[in-house]
Amino acid sequence: MNPPKVFILPKKATEEARIVSLLNPRYAKPTRYLVCPETGIYEFTRVAAPKTTPRSWLMECSATGALAGKTDADRVELGTYITKGADLFVATPIDPLFLILPALAAASKSEKRFFLCSDDHFDSILQDSPHLAEVLRWENVRRLLESRMAAACETSQGGDELMFRFSEEKLLNELVSKAKKMADQPLPKSMEDKFVTKVLEAPMLGMKREATLSIPQDQSESVLAPESETTPSTVESSESQSSTASLVSATSDPSEASTAATSVTEESTTTTTITATEVVAATFQASEEITKLQRLRTAFQFICSSYVMPALAAELKTMLEERKSTLADFAPLDDYLAQIAKMRQDALAARSMGDYSRKRAVDDEEAAERAEKKRKKEEEDKRKKAGQSRGVRDLQKVNTRGMKKMSDFFKKK
Repeated sequence: MNPPKVFILPKKATEEARIVSLLNPRYAKPTRYLVCPETGIYEFTRVAAPKTTPRSWLMECSATGALAGKTDADRVELGTYITKGADLFVATPIDPLFLILPALAAASKSEKRFFLCSDDHFDSILQDSPHLAEVLRWENVRRLLESRMAAACETSQGGDELMFRFSEEKLLNELVSKAKKMADQPLPKSMEDKFVTKVLEAPMLGMKREATLSIPQDQSESVLAPESETTPSTVESSESQSSTASLVSATSDPSEASTAATSVTEESTTTTTITATEVVAATFQASEEITKLQRLRTAFQFICSSYVMPALAAELKTMLEERKSTLADFAPLDDYLAQIAKMRQDALAARSMGDYSRKRAVDDEEAAERAEKKRKKEEEDKRKKAGQSRGVRDLQKVNTRGMKKMSDFFKKK
């Protein structure tokens, strides 16, 4: 008996909906889909717990309370379960156009492309899609597939039947329109941070400024007073004043007092050196137009990498880059990315030439990296020990010195 799985199905799906195996548009392998004759086709998105923190499902059938008088087979079917993993399969709508792409791509491989009826296109993938023939028996599903096929094909009326011929131009327009709908608003947070914000972020430039000022001692306090933090120069000047004042009070001889006063006069004009390290952010910042273009490119690449075959996806990306004026002009985005790359190279070169303590910084980074690896290893060991039973932990403490291993008894003599 197969272990049970947890599915979240749409409420609007009817009782006639079935889980079938159809050809995956990206990898050309049979994949499970939910097909409803009334509401359309759904794909299953697998949501799993991370391997580092395993989880399980505790499931109970709704008819578990009515097990009286049931056979053993019924008890197994209607009983309670503990699953090994906490996988969750969520049914989300999918455009039927993607499920037809393998059939259209197969017909486009020939040098001469002809107008073919929908059945001819379906027959090309009928053997690879185990349940496609049963799905096509539903008239609503057939009409849905044919209507979406027209979005990526040139059509011609051949008598009473509509004929289709695959067109990369129409498919590109359809995918770009989908990508524009995704790019109208911010992408999911993980995608927005990794593929938009981080890519468009300008490098930070650190500059060290050193200024030497010669000001009277009595004015140094007024100059440095507005600062919220006391600089090293202020501390040094206050200490010199206190030491000089104590010297004057402790001296009884007028000559010594005059000498002390002279020393105060000589030190009244001091040289104050202020060293400040300021982190200056680059004034280069992505505009709203650049951000939208990056979102559009990311959304288009996501659609192609998820639902379009690799060879066809590469061809569509090339077509999109060539047709800058009609569908999307990525020239401003490319110029911005080129300038960002140049700024990063300049910042890296300046840092390597001007920072003589780079070796020490690298050593600190390596030490921090080793500490992080050690911490992760300790956490992994603790997690493994927590998953071991008490018997296994007790056996690890047994002294096996001088004992033979089990493999020694099965060696060839």
